[in-house]
Amino acid sequence: MIHRRKTRQIKVGGVRIGGGAPISIQSMTKVATSDVRAVVAQIKELEAAGCEIVRVAIKDLDDAKAVKSIKKKIKIPLVCDIHFNYKLALEAIKNGADKIRLNPGNIKRREEIREVIRAAKRVRVPIRIGVNSGSVFTQNAPRTTHNELVNSALQYIKLFEELNFRDIIVSLKASDVAATVEAYRKMSELCDYPLHLGVTAAGPYDSGVVKSSIGIGALLLDGIGDTVRVSLTADPIEEVIAAKRILSAVGLRRFGPEIIACPTCGRCQVDLGAIVRQLEQRVKGQGSRVKDVKIAVMGCEVNGPGEAREADIGVAFGKDSGMLFKKGKVLKKVSAQNAVNELLKII
Repeated sequence: MIHRRKTRQIKVGGVRIGGGAPISIQSMTKVATSDVRAVVAQIKELEAAGCEIVRVAIKDLDDAKAVKSIKKKIKIPLVCDIHFNYKLALEAIKNGADKIRLNPGNIKRREEIREVIRAAKRVRVPIRIGVNSGSVFTQNAPRTTHNELVNSALQYIKLFEELNFRDIIVSLKASDVAATVEAYRKMSELCDYPLHLGVTAAGPYDSGVVKSSIGIGALLLDGIGDTVRVSLTADPIEEVIAAKRILSAVGLRRFGPEIIACPTCGRCQVDLGAIVRQLEQRVKGQGSRVKDVKIAVMGCEVNGPGEAREADIGVAFGKDSGMLFKKGKVLKKVSAQNAVNELLKII
């Protein structure tokens, strides 16, 4: 049982973050924000995949002004990522941004931050204090430490609190998994603001998913984290899918049935891989009707019956056939060729 860290709750558009709300999934568009048609198309694809909050890069005034048109065409909350020029934050807020991300590493002047906070207060837009290893990089150290990440965030938070602004979300991302995890663990003890989890610049799909799963997963198991983004050098849809799988794996959310399947060995006498792939494909799109179902597909008699009995429904194979179980009770013998059909009937 995961006991989640208690935080204050922040509202981003229609999505609640922290305060016991479900952990939300974020991603970021990977096309120019000023290209309204392209960015809206990508956002709609992300939303269909399960993205709940989307971030766009605001690199110039054209991007900031495009926010107004984008907002009219999408349903999920829009976060504007601001670096270097605080006036872009003002313009993004003016055009309907649901949240602003500021980087303590490149927007530092108190008077500029004050202006952004004033604008955000007027329309009740929250701000993410987004620290990353690039923000606090020093030439004297081989890598960013978790203490540097935390200290940078705390200094920024102090300034925001002095300006009487507390609609804050905090992130402390490094590409180093251990530094990221330690930073979030320390930060979780020092404030009650919601935390946005991620490992920054995690890299290409395979290694990036591994790094993100370790870092984000470790924190979620500690009860830390209120919203997540898996940062991959890949299609943003893959970020959303990976985030859903991480949340499902730790048991905090369910997006489809859980399929338990053995890795197979020399004892397996059926093509278990083909059976599992067929099952996965056919339960896709079933939505909430099957999201809480646990299905076991096991290749032999060693672990098969035990695992199948623990699932809601399962099959344990022998040679060319298997025994079908429901809630621990044997129902009948089924052929390998018809096993998926029989499982789906019960589901």
